[in-house]
Amino acid sequence: MHWTDRRKRFRAVLDGNVCVHPGSVYDAISARIAEDLGFELGMFAGSTASLTVLGAPDLIVLTLSEFAQQAYRINRAGNLPLMVDADHGYGNALNVKRTVEELETAGIAGMSIEDTELPTPFGTTRPRLTSIAEGVGKMKAALAGRQDPLLSIAGRTSAIQIGGLDDAIARGKAYEEVGVDALFFVGVRTRAELDALSAATRIPIILGGATPELTDRQYLASRRVRIALQGHQPFAAGVKAVYETLKALREGTPPGKLQGVADAELMKRVTRDADYTKWTREFLGG
Repeated sequence: MHWTDRRKRFRAVLDGNVCVHPGSVYDAISARIAEDLGFELGMFAGSTASLTVLGAPDLIVLTLSEFAQQAYRINRAGNLPLMVDADHGYGNALNVKRTVEELETAGIAGMSIEDTELPTPFGTTRPRLTSIAEGVGKMKAALAGRQDPLLSIAGRTSAIQIGGLDDAIARGKAYEEVGVDALFFVGVRTRAELDALSAATRIPIILGGATPELTDRQYLASRRVRIALQGHQPFAAGVKAVYETLKALREGTPPGKLQGVADAELMKRVTRDADYTKWTREFLGG
């Protein structure tokens, strides 16, 4: 498949002057729904990947191959530019380079690599960060692994909630110097913190998590925030819908009386039924 157009659209968001909320997606159907609803971007996180593929919490037990395969399934289902959170790159800097190669081949438009020490080391009770030097090495490896210059790579850090604002600024400046396309800050809570991060850096910013102070998209855009995540509620909503439906059936509710079930028209739309009907007539003589 051809990924150029969606990567150009992703870069247009980073190069623009507005802040967008990506749609949290985790499979082919959710990505199609986000595209149909007009989301500019899709976001596929390591946490939702672990939930979708393994039914496991976000503890870095998912493998790179499983993550890349699911990203490819999402990408081949439509044309939504997809950003992925590639966590720590599944190992050291050499693994990061491999991670970029695999995810680029899977068709993603943008990705982030973070400087958290993952998986959690033995005896650790709270998140820890790698050294800035190791983080810089990972960012260099990520850029070296990129073959398509249109693929966007963001340096991600949770330093502000672990080491404080000064550490977050130092890491952001170091990763910017390496040449990443954006900085992904997780854990920013206040406008004062965002103001400081924006003033100390020059490239586009991605924010993970939202606080009441950081919901005004016009303000965020003025601080170079181009992408602001809102969480991954669609997966949780899907879990509840499946749970409630199966529970109702188990308790004797007739299928015809179930609540919240997609109607035939919606199912046909998200499965691209019209396309398959056309192809059936064209290729099978139906």
